[in-house]
Amino acid sequence: MTDTFIWSPTVEGFGGDTTLRVRKASFADGYTQRAADGLNNRVSSYSLRFVGNAEKISAILEFLDDHAGAVSFFWTPPLRPQGRFVCEKYSEPVKNGNVYTITAQFEQTFAP
Repeated sequence: MTDTFIWSPTVEGFGGDTTLRVRKASFADGYTQRAADGLNNRVSSYSLRFVGNAEKISAILEFLDDHAGAVSFFWTPPLRPQGRFVCEKYSEPVKNGNVYTITAQFEQTFAP
């Protein structure tokens, strides 16, 4: 069964990009024919920032380490449906008083 990432990122430091893969065929008269490349031609990635106490940040790190960048998990981006994501890269925690901060890069995937 696929796990669900339950923690919410901060608004500050949040960003996302979507790539729409398209196949193109250009013709001599300047006309270009376009078609979606595959069933899942829309792929998103998100740069996320998490701030919290040691318990919260440790739980996030444990979740990401358990999935090892290879096993997908469910996550729901803002204004988008839940999807499968992997996290191959995250920062080590930075401490400021009793508050820790990490950043993580979530990449959409379509396989478990």
